[in-house]
Amino acid sequence: MLTAIVISLAVVFVAELGDKSQLIAITYALRHRWWVVLSGVGLAAMLVHGLSVTIGHFLGLTLPDRPIAFAAAIAFLLFAAWTWRSGHSGDDGDIRVAEARFVVPAIVSSFVLAELGDKTMLATVALASDHHWAGVWIGATVGMVAADGVAIAAGAVLHRRLPVRFLHNLASVLFLSFGVWILFDAALGMRWAAVAATGSVATIAALAMAVGAVRRRPVPNVLVRR
Repeated sequence: MLTAIVISLAVVFVAELGDKSQLIAITYALRHRWWVVLSGVGLAAMLVHGLSVTIGHFLGLTLPDRPIAFAAAIAFLLFAAWTWRSGHSGDDGDIRVAEARFVVPAIVSSFVLAELGDKTMLATVALASDHHWAGVWIGATVGMVAADGVAIAAGAVLHRRLPVRFLHNLASVLFLSFGVWILFDAALGMRWAAVAATGSVATIAALAMAVGAVRRRPVPNVLVRR
């Protein structure tokens, strides 16, 4: 069992580095308290890898990729709209949502949908077929929480150094990009369209935020002597 824990932890931690789940963790950390995000990640990791272990060790089934991808794409597009609306519904103060009863379910659902059929889940399924199922579950869960914890720390640092409204806009754009990518790539199987659409979204968003920053820049008072 100890061997299964160590191997699963190492495999999942490495697989999560640079993966979309880390970007999702950063996105949530831009808006919410780190312990709320980490709690959601922990619950999602337990669910996802529990399902992986069940599939790999007990059932030997495969998941329907495209229906899950469509559901994930729709969820991220809804998260993008929700984030944008919440970021523009108040003032520029600290408008992070601190109540975990609303935030944690959103975090858990988005992580579960993003991880279903992902390489991390497939790796856990493979490990569970050859190693102790409980050890794989524990190791994979800890590995995912550790990797995404690094991303959450990065998001918390950014939150202290950048304006709140900018962070909300950035989070909304990231959610929108995730949704567009998953829709075209995983759901429709059109990688070229996914690259083009996601690149277009990122470019338009960057230009819009740049224009907004210029417009909000205070105009210096210039005294003209006569």
